[in-house]
Amino acid sequence: MVTSREPLAPSRPFEVDQDLSSPNRNLTPLTTRLDGEGRLSLGDCTLSDLARRYGTPLYVLDETTLRATCRAYREALARHYPGEALAIYASKANSSLAITALVAAEGLGLDAVSAGELLTAFQGGMAGERIVLHGNNKSREELALAVAHGVTVVADNWRDLELLAELAPSFPGPARLMLRFTPGIECHTHEYIRTGHLDSKFGFDPDQLEAVLRHLTTCPWARLTGLHAHIGSQIFELQPHRDLAAVLADALALARSLGHPVEDLNVGGGLGIRYVASDDPPSIDAWVRTVAEAVVEACRERGLVLPRLLCEPGRSLVATAGVTLYEVGSRKPIPGLRTYLSVDGGMSDNPRPITYQSQYTALLADRPMAEPNETVTVAGKHCESGDVLLKDLALPPATAGDVLVVFATGAYNASMGSNYNRIPRPATVLVAEGSAELVQRREQPEDLLRYDVLPSRLRYLG
Repeated sequence: MVTSREPLAPSRPFEVDQDLSSPNRNLTPLTTRLDGEGRLSLGDCTLSDLARRYGTPLYVLDETTLRATCRAYREALARHYPGEALAIYASKANSSLAITALVAAEGLGLDAVSAGELLTAFQGGMAGERIVLHGNNKSREELALAVAHGVTVVADNWRDLELLAELAPSFPGPARLMLRFTPGIECHTHEYIRTGHLDSKFGFDPDQLEAVLRHLTTCPWARLTGLHAHIGSQIFELQPHRDLAAVLADALALARSLGHPVEDLNVGGGLGIRYVASDDPPSIDAWVRTVAEAVVEACRERGLVLPRLLCEPGRSLVATAGVTLYEVGSRKPIPGLRTYLSVDGGMSDNPRPITYQSQYTALLADRPMAEPNETVTVAGKHCESGDVLLKDLALPPATAGDVLVVFATGAYNASMGSNYNRIPRPATVLVAEGSAELVQRREQPEDLLRYDVLPSRLRYLG
């Protein structure tokens, strides 16, 4: 039984190079093992057993890996930054009550971008004062909800400030604000996930910064406590983060010179992870050390008292903690071209390949060490030619009913999923020490009709 806590037969690490100090550099979760029959297990739960018990597609989250990445950030900040610091989980990567509870228990904060993410954070046990609200088009309702719970609002544009001023009479006291601006720093990442360059929908233009800061000195309803800038996502380079520290320090000096009690400097997130063997991201420790040293140096050069250092990891916290299980179905060989191997999920549970041309690593759950003597393209079941999860994947011969394990799917898979073709969303289980617990139920086809309304005049009576 997958819920048994009894020791398994002798097993060995699947990847011998796994390192708790840099979990974002691993291709598989930290507890990935082979069970006594040579099958893949995670958290001492055999993955093919999980597939049979809970169905597929199935998201599986490894609690040990998630806790390890949280601790890696927390401990690296304590080790490398001489002032106060806080890692804030970017919950857009994967938002659920269970993940929120784990992240809160590990002492991290959380960033949200909607009422849904806020409510998930509150009910998952995250304190309002450890939450920041992002977004380039926040509603009145979202702003009111955030302020009522003591959440720090990240002012992204003039519209945010106008709405907050209108809501101010209902505030119990001054609203805590953080000001976001674009730093004008380019990174070598996908166009859709570069947010630090000037041509971005996020943040005030840097040329507006002084005007915004001066305007806020006339707003008694606001208390500006922080500055924020973010340069992108899935970044392997370190130099842009050094450049960002200098830009933020200049903004900090300006804000403090105008009388704002700015105590927080938020450098955003963006650290990449290892999706395929050729990826070579910095470790969490190296990233934190680079950011911390750069902020310390920039503040020292400008004679600034060190701020509290905030960072917002998302992908690098949760991606490698997750895998997705699929059942193999049909096979279509095209002589001289390729062989398509179809699975029972696809772009509705992982839209990243069709959106970003993202690459992944995958194995057969019950034959992970078999000779990979076949090259296949793994296709999803959706009515879309571009619904391809993995191209030119080396696998042992796979047949219908085999379970395919795709690694590093803990970020931007569940959270970006859809019901395309009216396919229900997968379940999620959390595994640890031989126990598997359901943390998100599988949608059923009838659930997809809950919000449909059929006018009586359209009812077919024939």
